[in-house]
Amino acid sequence: MMYKILSTLLYFILFSTMLLAQPNMAEGNPYTITGQLIDQESGEPLAYASASLFQLSDSTLADGAITNDKGVFSLSPEAGKYYLRLQYISYAEKYIHNLELGRNQKAVDLGKISLAPNAETLEEVVVAGKRDQMQLELDKRVFNVSENLSNIGANASEIMDNLPSVAVDVEGNISLRGSNNVRILVNGKPSGLVGISDANGLRQLQGNLIERIEVITNPSARYDAEGSAGIINIILKKEREKGLNGSFTTTLGYPANYGFSGSLNYRAGKFNVFGSYGIGYRENPGGGFTDRVAFDADTIVTHIDNDRTRSDVSHTYRLGTDYYFNENNILTASGLIRIGDEENITNLTYYDWDVNDNLLSNTYRKDFEKESDDTYEYQLSYRRIMEGEGHELTADFQFRKNNEVEQSSIDSANLVTDGDQISYQRSLNEQGDKNILMQLDYVNPFAEGKKIETGYRGSIREITNEYLVEQVDDQGVWSPYQNYSNRFSYSESVHAVYAIYEQKMDQWGYQAGLRAEQTLIDTYQRETDQSAEKNYFNLFPSVFVSYKFNNEKSVQASYSRRISRPNYRYLSPFSSFTDPRNIRTGNEDLNPEYSDSYELGWLYNLEKASIYLGGYYRRTEGVIERISTSDDGYTTISTPYNIGTSNAYGIEYNFSVDPTDWYNVNGNANFYRVITEGAYKDIELKRDTYTANFRLNNKFKIGKVNLQVSGFYNAPEKTTQGKRKSMYGVDLGSNMDILKGNGTLTFFVKDLFNSRKYRGTTFSDNFIEEKEFQGRSRQAGVSFAYRINQNKTRSRGEREENGGDMGGGDF
Repeated sequence: MMYKILSTLLYFILFSTMLLAQPNMAEGNPYTITGQLIDQESGEPLAYASASLFQLSDSTLADGAITNDKGVFSLSPEAGKYYLRLQYISYAEKYIHNLELGRNQKAVDLGKISLAPNAETLEEVVVAGKRDQMQLELDKRVFNVSENLSNIGANASEIMDNLPSVAVDVEGNISLRGSNNVRILVNGKPSGLVGISDANGLRQLQGNLIERIEVITNPSARYDAEGSAGIINIILKKEREKGLNGSFTTTLGYPANYGFSGSLNYRAGKFNVFGSYGIGYRENPGGGFTDRVAFDADTIVTHIDNDRTRSDVSHTYRLGTDYYFNENNILTASGLIRIGDEENITNLTYYDWDVNDNLLSNTYRKDFEKESDDTYEYQLSYRRIMEGEGHELTADFQFRKNNEVEQSSIDSANLVTDGDQISYQRSLNEQGDKNILMQLDYVNPFAEGKKIETGYRGSIREITNEYLVEQVDDQGVWSPYQNYSNRFSYSESVHAVYAIYEQKMDQWGYQAGLRAEQTLIDTYQRETDQSAEKNYFNLFPSVFVSYKFNNEKSVQASYSRRISRPNYRYLSPFSSFTDPRNIRTGNEDLNPEYSDSYELGWLYNLEKASIYLGGYYRRTEGVIERISTSDDGYTTISTPYNIGTSNAYGIEYNFSVDPTDWYNVNGNANFYRVITEGAYKDIELKRDTYTANFRLNNKFKIGKVNLQVSGFYNAPEKTTQGKRKSMYGVDLGSNMDILKGNGTLTFFVKDLFNSRKYRGTTFSDNFIEEKEFQGRSRQAGVSFAYRINQNKTRSRGEREENGGDMGGGDF
């Protein structure tokens, strides 16, 4: 395996080096116009200003450029007569006339050109540049999470639960439009911040480190085909403003919710250095109950009380630098370390009765678990900007390592049969995850409105899991318990190439792409000495067609084929021994799901409103679902299987409206139907369910105070083995700026009515089960943020260069 890794890495480095070594020149054009833009008052250079060159005869655009970090621009037109327009946000534009290039004048150096600030323009930009909580685009929705007061003091998992069409279950698993097969990225790439399992990693990622989240329901062939429901991309905070700037946030809440995070950025000359640190401590009390009736030979009625407190502390360090060789070559190196520790206490009480209401057993069980979760991630990225707008080559290399260790001490006693006798057990679960990612992307707008993209992506992943459960005997000797010890290893290599062709016209636009992926998987179990291999090759096409009626109205149709490989938790034989009456296992023989997704969307952008209305259809083959079974009436075992096919139809409506200067309302409604047809052994598994999700956020500004009321409602839904009842919740928040606008004070209450609970029923051939569980109770707190040389809201002219743009469908 190591030979494969080194060979692939060497090939990637050699191939990248040959491409990156190509020269960047204006193909022998001898004519140039250069200059430097500076601030009229301070004399400071104006970076990222625009210079547009027009032909004098008919005012057609001849060439254009963006100034570099020193305010310098360079144009390379043909010989002719021109005039130049210089623009920078919040500054008065300037024109320079009578520019002529020819045999006697091949180069024009305009020297330093000063632009004067325009106070009236600046005031307008500040108002228009206020970031909405939700920004709608045809191919994605962008959520500026810091603008939503419900997200203050929240972790990434809780923030996800506040996004339209996204749901988080009691175990922290993410679903999009009713499907759990969603790909989660950080800054456009897989990340160790998500951890071995998405649920654990997202709980430990502090929300104060997140800039925005993008939800992409139908990605193009450029992106990893993993995730049949789409992609959720988390963008971390990072600035590129000149000089020193940063922000600091601290949070206090009840139940215990204490956190501090800070980020600093310094840019001067060729270097941009950025770093952040976050620490958080949280206690999440939760719990619920299970009522089960088993009817085999004898009817057994069971009631289980579950009282749990999850507490964790985490440290996240991030440091990186951008080095500008020149305006066309940028190298970025970054590192990330997260260290997390958890202490979880679970108290379980079991009551078992026979059909005559005679108490058969009353068992008390206490599980004290300590968990460590360490993540290390290193990344090197190179970006080369070539001749022509949007013409660039990027290369990325990433290594990440994640280790999780879970240790449990378990005491239990049956108060009916054992009296005061206590049995002692312990478990150890060690998990390791190593990843290498290599990626090369090339974009070439080779003609007016035409563009090609191509690239390679290789990922190599190795996971090991050592699981051991032991029980002590009367002599104090520990020995393995039943069949709960194993070593499981998993290795996966995915190599992909893609190509995309795109053309934009006045009103029409289209994009067609194809992605080819080769997947190699090896698994091994020590106890059974079983190994398995899965090798498969797939093609994933994508097509987008758009039509723009005018600058406000547009429509887009899209299609993509995607894959959902079984995640680690679904493959690993064992996961937890906390509750021996409800055991979740994996299935190493799972095959991936394949989905074909179709979507038609209409977008209406007004001056004070954005509206999106879309319909979608998704057909999935090889559907993976957990099936609950029971052999003895006391214990249920949940195991994932490929059961059959699924057809999902839906209509989604999103809107964001500013009716007045002091009120904003945005919301989402998602109505869908899912038809699943499948079987497990001799059991037929079918469902035909109609359900819906709703979210509404209201934000008011009264004087200097912002108030927010937000709520959600998830309608009941049938499952293949039962049904899930409705879930709903309301959050409150308020904030105001202090310290001359450099600080913000926020108060919040989450789950005001303490109603965010999972409630569901499971039906099987030999038992019926009803369950209710609450992952976290109502929370309240206060937060304070302070900014250094940093505006609270961004202007329209600020460039988004943090590497997280996942666009590709807006023509």
